[in-house]
Amino acid sequence: MTPTDPPGTGDDAAGRAVEAVWRTQSARVVGALARFTGDLALAEDVAQEAVAEALTTWRATGVPAEPAGWLLTVGRRRAIDAFRRRSARDARYAALARELDDAVPGPDALFDPDAVDDDVLALMFTACHPVLAPEARVALTLRVVGGLTSEEIAAAFLVPVPTVQARITRAKKTLAAAHVPFAVPGPDERAARLGSVLSVVYVIFTEGSSATGGEAWIRTDLAAEAVRLARSLARLVPEPEPLGLLALLELTAARFPARLDDGGRPVLLEDQDRRRWDRDAIRRGRAALATATRAGRGLGPYGLQASIADCHAVAPSVAETDWDRVVLLYEALGRVAPSPVVELNRAVAVAMASGPGAGLTIVDDLTATGALARSHLLPAVRGELLARLGRRAEARGAYLEAAERCGNGAERAVLETKAARLA
Repeated sequence: MTPTDPPGTGDDAAGRAVEAVWRTQSARVVGALARFTGDLALAEDVAQEAVAEALTTWRATGVPAEPAGWLLTVGRRRAIDAFRRRSARDARYAALARELDDAVPGPDALFDPDAVDDDVLALMFTACHPVLAPEARVALTLRVVGGLTSEEIAAAFLVPVPTVQARITRAKKTLAAAHVPFAVPGPDERAARLGSVLSVVYVIFTEGSSATGGEAWIRTDLAAEAVRLARSLARLVPEPEPLGLLALLELTAARFPARLDDGGRPVLLEDQDRRRWDRDAIRRGRAALATATRAGRGLGPYGLQASIADCHAVAPSVAETDWDRVVLLYEALGRVAPSPVVELNRAVAVAMASGPGAGLTIVDDLTATGALARSHLLPAVRGELLARLGRRAEARGAYLEAAERCGNGAERAVLETKAARLA
């Protein structure tokens, strides 16, 4: 066990119960303890100690009726012990320790029904604070909000476990050094920091839906965690962009059942059996998008991307997709959040609406700028458009270039297969 990870839970009933409550309730537990202690690092440490004690105690006495409340009670005891240990060298902790009572309250004392949502929201905004580097925000969010272990985070992003642990430890130290309070920021500050929170959730989902490395093209567990975080955020902050992000993630994840064949190989959009798409996820995504639209403030980047995903969700086939609308939406997205990837996606939409030649012109212009010089996406799209124009040799070369740049084994195999068919 490391300072940032819960212990192994085992396969027995108590172990399964600990694992279940940690995965579903860890954000509420750590959030409530952080509110109690005013110290995020200490809150997570004492929560881990409570989990370790639960493994032993629950095996002997059985799983309590309120598992999360039990963890909170034990976590509070451990926090009081920590305050008293620190009181010898820190006057601030000495004052806190004198005010604390040994009597441990029931779970309601910390699980204030009116404070639970604020605790989770404060946890998300603290983990995504701008003082942290982007990779630290992702790791800390998955750790303290998602309840993932360092091993799970490392596996998701293909980095060594010590690297993840170092990022999390450094993030906690940075928050402490910067005296970042554990609290829901005020309206003005919340608006300024919301983009950071949304960006972290989006990065997590993107890595889950189209993995940048490894052999698996989709990491459903990671993507599902991002959807869960987006649902929590949209519930806690029901504004157009959180709702737009939730809509985008639901509509994109709806295609997952059809994106892999029985052998785990990628299936491209034009070849997917749309009957396998998750209709419940589509309904949830469209409902979130409709709510975001009804706000009447205009859609932001995530809402516009969700609108594009909606065009695909309602179309019976690729050929019957409203590509003219998709082009307009990408043009709007390019004005709101310009990026080379948005322009590349616009090229694909233009090719579908107006022919591959029109799309290739945009791709060639993008190539001339030097943007996406290391990405496999640009030559992959270029290969597709060249193949549709009958320029087979050039298309094969573009596919091979894309395969060489691609870090994901499953996607690389698709590109190599396309190149081989043009040989």
